[in-house]
Amino acid sequence: MARPTRYDDALRRRLLDATAEMVDAKGPERISLRDVADDAGTSTSAVYALFGGKAELLVAVIEHGFASFGASQAEVEPGDLRALGLAYREWAIHNAALYRLMFGGAIIAVEDCVPEAATTSEAMAPLVRALAARVPTEEVMSAALTVWAQVHGAVSLELAGVAPEVVDWDAVYAGVVDAVERAFPSP
Repeated sequence: MARPTRYDDALRRRLLDATAEMVDAKGPERISLRDVADDAGTSTSAVYALFGGKAELLVAVIEHGFASFGASQAEVEPGDLRALGLAYREWAIHNAALYRLMFGGAIIAVEDCVPEAATTSEAMAPLVRALAARVPTEEVMSAALTVWAQVHGAVSLELAGVAPEVVDWDAVYAGVVDAVERAFPSP
């Protein structure tokens, strides 16, 4: 009896990256597992062994994105709101395809492709904890969504390239982070 093939984390990551890029370029309904596998330098057997199928692979991409994003936030968490905001933008710029998938809704529209709520909540936890020291308990989630909307809006506009070329995105984003800090000052 043949032993089953084992696949490593590097291959898993290549498949997640290939999927994110393909879904960003074509949409989830237009990708095939064969194309993803070819792009990652493997076979569809690896996709099935590691993820189970297309729906599970798409969910894994989103969950991977939120985990990676959450880790980038956790790294700067002992800092202030500015540090969290700057890490948000840096992660989004370096993971643009993944960012668009996480927040664009394309994958969520596919049946059976809903990530675990705990995964998305954990990514927001550093922001919630930072605000818990600044606002009353009953206002924390509202404050967190307000901050998230501000930084998300600026980053999404930057990544979409909708502003004139003369726009200095560093200056725009600094203004957004300044506004967040004014709205939710340190105690």
